[in-house]
Amino acid sequence: MRWAVLIGLMFALIIIPFLIFEKQFEALGTWLTEGHASGWASAVTIGGLLALDVFLPVPSSIVSTGAGVLFGFWKGATIIWLGMTIGCAIGYAFGAKAEGAARRLVGADGIARANQIMDRHGNWAIVVCRPIPVLAESSVVFAGLVRSPIRSFIWMTTLSNLGIALSESGRAAEAL
Repeated sequence: MRWAVLIGLMFALIIIPFLIFEKQFEALGTWLTEGHASGWASAVTIGGLLALDVFLPVPSSIVSTGAGVLFGFWKGATIIWLGMTIGCAIGYAFGAKAEGAARRLVGADGIARANQIMDRHGNWAIVVCRPIPVLAESSVVFAGLVRSPIRSFIWMTTLSNLGIALSESGRAAEAL
């Protein structure tokens, strides 16, 4: 039951801002993709939106496609990849900081069991979850929560994000 509360809180942290601010972030994403900001400002904003997607309701598909349209395949893919990778680091760091609160909620035994699950399935679970909304964000927070080995976390998220970035930027190139 305590794990259900913890998972529910994690999902609420991701979903509630989406429900409240979805239209505003969608409008910002559309505005950026229409080229209303300078190149540098657009690149930083797009990368920042993708980095903050872990907690904000960013329409990441629209924003990523916009990066590809505005900057071309390689520059767009780089911006997407950097933004998503920074977002993973933010999510991991948040989870690591929240570990004490989670331990109080589910107990030391619950965290130990979660660590065992993460050790057994964590790397591939992160890879599989990266392109799935809500699961992408919650999986990186969970990895930080259980203090997943940072080196493998970085490798798995970095490579997964690279695949997603190339795919998103490629989709934009096809649309042109």
